[in-house]
Amino acid sequence: MTSSPHRRLLVLSLLAAGLGAAAAPPASAGPVAPADMKAVRAVVQGQLDAFAARDAEKAFSYAAPNVRERLGSAERFMAMVRNGYPVVYDPAHVAFLVPERLDDGTVVQRLQMTDARGTPWLATYTLQQQKDKAWLITGCEVHGNTGRVA
Repeated sequence: MTSSPHRRLLVLSLLAAGLGAAAAPPASAGPVAPADMKAVRAVVQGQLDAFAARDAEKAFSYAAPNVRERLGSAERFMAMVRNGYPVVYDPAHVAFLVPERLDDGTVVQRLQMTDARGTPWLATYTLQQQKDKAWLITGCEVHGNTGRVA
């Protein structure tokens, strides 16, 4: 990270590619159906598990087509996440928050994450359902989470 991780906005596309697809959702977000909520969580958790297992191909398989084209290879993707976004690559703790559906069908899944130093982060994933009905990650924005839980 940088010397001031709470001030640096880390924009990822599928956890980093810089595609900007994971901007903060507009105010017109709504509920996610229970089946979609489960599927979205499984995709994000699957990618986190693949990072933990150091399985580049599996981690990359959760990327949406536009992200895969931009990154080119699983190895480049893993190196970029490992070097640029260690909290995503190797979180110490992860807590899923309630997802929201945007008007265009995109689902926003936020996670509270803690890195190895105990620094809190908020990751905002965006996912879109593909023609084959599978959910894939289109982007992720990660920034310092200095707020307190009530």
